[in-house]
Amino acid sequence: MRPSAALALALCAVAVPFPRPSARRASWPLPPIPASVPRARRLIYGQMTGWGIGEQGEIALLLVSELVTNALRHAWGPIRLAVSYQEGMLRCEVDDANPALPYVRDAHGDDEGGRGLYLLDLLSDRWGSERTSLGKVSWFELSVHPHLNGTAA
Repeated sequence: MRPSAALALALCAVAVPFPRPSARRASWPLPPIPASVPRARRLIYGQMTGWGIGEQGEIALLLVSELVTNALRHAWGPIRLAVSYQEGMLRCEVDDANPALPYVRDAHGDDEGGRGLYLLDLLSDRWGSERTSLGKVSWFELSVHPHLNGTAA
């Protein structure tokens, strides 16, 4: 190889960025029935276990339950559950057909509901809701870390 060709090859190797780890993603449709809440928990737990972060799933399972329950109570039509994991951050999303955005409300001691978004605010790193062309997506993010054996790395 000529010296100039070797230099050009070396410069190209320096100019190409090292690829970042890609996000891991999964999503599932859920029917608008109460049995979708435990199904959503099983799906998220199974996916987190597959990514090596299942031991940290208790908060994620609680918050997914809240999002799916809200979609069942306040929306209509099919629901989509999605989860992604990248660089230590787990993101769970629930899509529904109601464009009305949820808001945190003050629940009184004898109220049977109204605490789900408060739990999201208290336990997640970030959460929110945005309108989409078909309704809205509500989401939360949690910092999670792979097992020490590196199965999620």
